[in-house]
Amino acid sequence: MATVAELIRGLTGAVVAESRQRFNQVADSAQDPDRVPTELLEFDPLGYNTLSYPSDITSNMENGHYMLFYVNVQNKTKYAYRDPEGKVVGDVTETHNTNPIRLAQGRPEYEYTTGANAGEVAYKRGLISKGGLGNILKSDSITLEPNVATGFSAQYPTTTRITDSIALYLPAAVQDNTAAGYEGMETGILGLVAAGGGQFMQAMANQDYEKAAGALVGGVQAVTQEALKKIGGLAVAELTGTDEDTVRGLGAKAFGQAENPYIEMIFKQVSLRDFSYDFTFSPRNQKESEEVQAIIKMFRFHMLPELKGNNHRYLTLPSTFDIHYMYQFSPEQSHENNFYSKIATCVLAGVNTNYTPGGVKSFADGSPTQITMALSFKETELLTKDMVQKGY
Repeated sequence: MATVAELIRGLTGAVVAESRQRFNQVADSAQDPDRVPTELLEFDPLGYNTLSYPSDITSNMENGHYMLFYVNVQNKTKYAYRDPEGKVVGDVTETHNTNPIRLAQGRPEYEYTTGANAGEVAYKRGLISKGGLGNILKSDSITLEPNVATGFSAQYPTTTRITDSIALYLPAAVQDNTAAGYEGMETGILGLVAAGGGQFMQAMANQDYEKAAGALVGGVQAVTQEALKKIGGLAVAELTGTDEDTVRGLGAKAFGQAENPYIEMIFKQVSLRDFSYDFTFSPRNQKESEEVQAIIKMFRFHMLPELKGNNHRYLTLPSTFDIHYMYQFSPEQSHENNFYSKIATCVLAGVNTNYTPGGVKSFADGSPTQITMALSFKETELLTKDMVQKGY
């Protein structure tokens, strides 16, 4: 009769053998282009479920360049996702507390529960983890970290990157427009004082006391004259009912001189960057046609909010995106292309789709033969010298 230890060893060996056989089957299916390795994620939780166009964009050396769009979903969402480590993200349902006793006790008006699983996301039918189309992208799942966050999001993160991603060919006219805002400001008397003060300080540094005294006296006289003219202009404007600027303009014309406004260029702010991309889809087969539809749906789905609570009084915030420019060094290896400026986390402001760019043309099943899609992203981080140093 076998001992307990022998039974355990036999059972363990059988489990390991079955697991190894199952893994080999999955690996074989990954090599077969006609089969979908739906179970590969169970063995590689770091693999990203990637919708792509063209379908071989992440392995075909002909293009070389492509883009990756990673999705960061709000942590409080009724949909269930997976992060790169396999943990569940979201699946949080908000319900309205109508119990009068609990409300009288000061309990929260809204309650949050998990495990409700409100339903599958529509575009997930195109992801490989659900037995659909798509690819499992592993080459960048570890090296590509979420983009930099330095503001409120860094202190209070409310989103998590999920394994759903999109790979698209790099379109033409990829631009990075950085703009700093300045405004010309009239400093008036303050500018006059600053100008006089500069001459005074320079003369004092040179120990030219006579020039320093002249600059100081001249500056005081000029300020006094400027103040008197301003008071006089106000008086005339009040008596005649004329605009003050008009009175001062007529005065300058009468005396044949114009005032120096002492305009200084004042820094205001750095504009948040916008990024726009135009894609043209010409599916080569039914698989690509369905994948293009899933890609468009995925972008539109994550750019929009969702309703909260039973009474739908509030909306959740939309998902955000991390965008990476990639370069294919070999069929098995690709890295972020550092010759392009990095992009901080973005929100998707617009998805414009044209299903008939060349007229109404379709395949036998009614799917369009060509589709164009224009994406408009807005960066959520303010660009600084420190970020430029990091490649942004």
